[in-house]
Amino acid sequence: MPPKAGSSALLASRRLDDRGLLRQVSNVTDRPPSPRGRGAASNPANRFERISLERDADWDPEQDPAPRTQFLRDRSQSIITYNDSPDIPFRASLNPYRGCEHGCSYCYARTFHEFLGFSAGLDFETKIMVKEDAPRLLRQELASPKWKPQLLAMSGVTDCYQPVERRLQLTRQCLAVLAEFRNPVGIVTKNHLVTRDIDLLSELARHRAAEVSLSINSLDAELARKLEPRASSPTFRLAAVEALAQAGIPAGVLVAPVIPGLNDHEIAAVLKAAKEAGATWAGLQVLRLPLTVAPLFVDWLERNRPERKDKVLNRIRAMRGGRLNDSRFGERMRGEGIFAEQIHQMFHVARRKAGIPEDGPELSTAAFRRPAGAQLEFGLGTPEL
Repeated sequence: MPPKAGSSALLASRRLDDRGLLRQVSNVTDRPPSPRGRGAASNPANRFERISLERDADWDPEQDPAPRTQFLRDRSQSIITYNDSPDIPFRASLNPYRGCEHGCSYCYARTFHEFLGFSAGLDFETKIMVKEDAPRLLRQELASPKWKPQLLAMSGVTDCYQPVERRLQLTRQCLAVLAEFRNPVGIVTKNHLVTRDIDLLSELARHRAAEVSLSINSLDAELARKLEPRASSPTFRLAAVEALAQAGIPAGVLVAPVIPGLNDHEIAAVLKAAKEAGATWAGLQVLRLPLTVAPLFVDWLERNRPERKDKVLNRIRAMRGGRLNDSRFGERMRGEGIFAEQIHQMFHVARRKAGIPEDGPELSTAAFRRPAGAQLEFGLGTPEL
């Protein structure tokens, strides 16, 4: 059985010895090819570890085995996490998984994998922590008198509809609990699989307790495959918006992340397609590259869009005070300077032209209830990892 998340055994497996810090080698001209269907091509050093490794100069990268996805049990004793960030529109979130198979090259959540002793690179998309007790823990926490009914976001540091969800159905089981308690939920996803749960989402929507945002930042299928290799295609995400809207579930589109010099020219086209699909609101976020995500994204540009690399990075720096990231609240989500203002202006002009409001529905906790002694029957058994 794999060691527990955060356990000394797991962390020890990432350490070799205490003989010193090895230099991380970055050779632009001689790099291993990106593994098929992966956003990252390597495992850069964990910023919390004292040891990092470098590739032997004589090693042929084509001999590297294709990285296999592993699913590890996460034995967390709670499932709802809280934040007090002034630029995040929710205070409580629910993550049935940690790590994400979608493998988006730019994902800010990659840095959270380092707290588990893993790398923010391939580990993030191939070592997925599974919270198999998530439905039980959620029910326990919602039933507690300490729980104050409020919006629960799914999910802050993963995509709750990543491919493994089709088999494990932890997100569906959590939605069943939320429907029983009638607690409002807001979902952001890149996967058409969300339409599987239209029955539960419709039940919640009847009580103004559900909304879903599909994240779409490009209509270019080839670019999307490179940026977000295991997410649904833009066409299927728009189809999900349409299916949700037709079922009476509030559905919107999050144009995120907008990457200056790469996909910012598509903002108007994405919003037009979103309106045609039935989206009733739209939001926007510009790219942010915290900590170890920055070198991973630079590496992605060098592999996939080398001709755009300098333009993209120069514009990001122009929006981030000369750096690739700005962690200040407020600025981290929108950027500053002329390019940031142009992006937001393009968005607002295109949004108004398409006839899409910027704000989503106001969800309600009025219907929240704590069923007395209710026992939810999932009928799905324990997930097999």
